[in-house]
Amino acid sequence: MKLSNEKILSMYDTMLKIRKFEEKAMGLFAEGEIPGFVHLYLGEEAVATGACATLEADDFITSTHRGHGHIIAKGGDMNFMMAELYGKETGYCKGKGGSMHIADRSKGILGANGIVGAGHNIAAGAGLSVKHRGTDQVVLCFFGDGSTNQSTFHEALNLSSIWKLPVVFICENNGYGISMSQERHQAIKDIADRAVAYNIPGVTVDGNDVFAVYEAVNEATKRARKNQGPTLVECKTYRHRGHFEGDPTMYRTDEELQEWLEKDPVKRMEKFMLENGILGQEDLDSKTAAIDEVIATAVKFAQDSPKPSLESAVENVYSDIVEEVKVR
Repeated sequence: MKLSNEKILSMYDTMLKIRKFEEKAMGLFAEGEIPGFVHLYLGEEAVATGACATLEADDFITSTHRGHGHIIAKGGDMNFMMAELYGKETGYCKGKGGSMHIADRSKGILGANGIVGAGHNIAAGAGLSVKHRGTDQVVLCFFGDGSTNQSTFHEALNLSSIWKLPVVFICENNGYGISMSQERHQAIKDIADRAVAYNIPGVTVDGNDVFAVYEAVNEATKRARKNQGPTLVECKTYRHRGHFEGDPTMYRTDEELQEWLEKDPVKRMEKFMLENGILGQEDLDSKTAAIDEVIATAVKFAQDSPKPSLESAVENVYSDIVEEVKVR
């Protein structure tokens, strides 16, 4: 697939934003600046970037507990994201959601989710909404390999297949469900094989190759917009950090980690651009410095923002709209 230099540079910018945001979040968590749990997307940048690069502004995504990359790739504001990580009232969810629950309906981001597999049926519901409204929108549903053993995965694929819903199911197979390797929790090698049970296309791609992800998801979104139903896209990738920050990762070897570090998607993208004369080393350094400044601005925004008031603890928990119910 031939992509313009403009498109390639746009995808690289997205990957670098994700990488730099996550590296900063990692450092801030280690320093005790960020409360709660943090699950980093380091190493998986090509999946969110390649997939979301196929979308229009009014398309939808559902995310996971490891969702920062998805949010950034769909155009999320890093100031509001960082403030949410800090638990500040200027955050996307007013400081109540934290790292795992960022959402922005105005950008079609239907929410990261701390519950494994919860996004499957939300995506199917969004797809059903698109179907009823008669638009050509699509929904990308991101999830991990472990969640494909959940009933929600099978329910969502089954209904989406029957009703030809415009959903692209994207499995980010990083090899582990927390500390459980895929080979220990599934008898199949490729999760995409499960698509055959629902009579939908299933494809497995190199999740560290942003172009391979883009091509596969682009084909799937085209099918969805033509009312041809869902597709299951499996992206083989790897997280550089543990399941969460503080995870000692005793379940994997140093050799395995090193093997995947050599397939780093960001470095792979940089190598491609240098070898093809799209950017020079000075250009790469300049982009890195510019994004570092954007991240620094986001951190300052979060640090300078106020904490939620005590009274706000009971706000936005239930709907603020109260309708009068007439008893007959």
